Amino acid sequence: MRLLLLLSLLLLAPSIAAAQGSASVSKSHLSSLALKVGVAVSMTGASAAAPMSANAASTSSFALKMAGLQRSQDVEIANIGRVRIAVARPTGRGPFPSIIILHGSHGFASEYVELARHFADGGILAVAACWFSGGSEPGRRFIRPLECPQGTPSIPLADSDQAYAIIDSLVAAVRALPESRDDQIALFGHSRGGGAVRSYLLRGGRVQAGIMNSAGYPDSSDLSKLSASVLILHGTADRPADGGSAFTNVSKARAFEAQLRANHKPVEAHYYRGGTHNGLFSDRLQRRDEVRRILEFLHGHFR
Repeated sequence: MRLLLLLSLLLLAPSIAAAQGSASVSKSHLSSLALKVGVAVSMTGASAAAPMSANAASTSSFALKMAGLQRSQDVEIANIGRVRIAVARPTGRGPFPSIIILHGSHGFASEYVELARHFADGGILAVAACWFSGGSEPGRRFIRPLECPQGTPSIPLADSDQAYAIIDSLVAAVRALPESRDDQIALFGHSRGGGAVRSYLLRGGRVQAGIMNSAGYPDSSDLSKLSASVLILHGTADRPADGGSAFTNVSKARAFEAQLRANHKPVEAHYYRGGTHNGLFSDRLQRRDEVRRILEFLHGHFR
């Protein structure tokens, strides 16, 4: 609990110094961010499409020492805004497979930081991103919200160019981390975050795997650019009352799975009987099972 509170404090800490960056971040430059302890929180970013600068964010040295943390940074993405990411590093020697965690419409929350820690415990370099600001009901009651920094982009449509640009910048930043494997990057998204993962994969995004939890799905999709492996996690009782929509009805998820299989795309799926849209956060047993399935999926595909 103390670690979680300190992680939350770090995410909310204001930026007090700035340094100009380029469109890419070299691994040698970032090597100073590598931790000699089990779990780290750091902030970094890069974009292949637009120049950006990195603002160093800090909190008290006491808090950093207590949490076993070293440094934090924000990312300024041209014409979009600022995105802050928290990185949970596994113990042992890297490089590691990595996963980027995208929150849903209810907003960023402590639960996403905890999820990153669970993945790190399983040997995955996990990045929880404040990828848009604010949050909406009714799903907000299932989480403990964390406010994103001033300048964070407003909520984008899952299929928008803005969502694609934010995710692409996050992927570039994670790829540049000295602890990450260049060829083993996955995306995880819940709800709107899951829809953004789906859209990114279908547009040929540069990752090797995508996990969609309670995501929304259109009636049909162009799969011609999809090359990543897909894991679908969905509750059979997903409905608008707890944050879902007509697009997150389980029938939509099953139809997308069927389309992937019909086109010989690598896909795995699990449907939680009676599971709701926010079952990941409201049902402790489902959360534990999802973490287990995701880790098995990643280790199975990232050999």
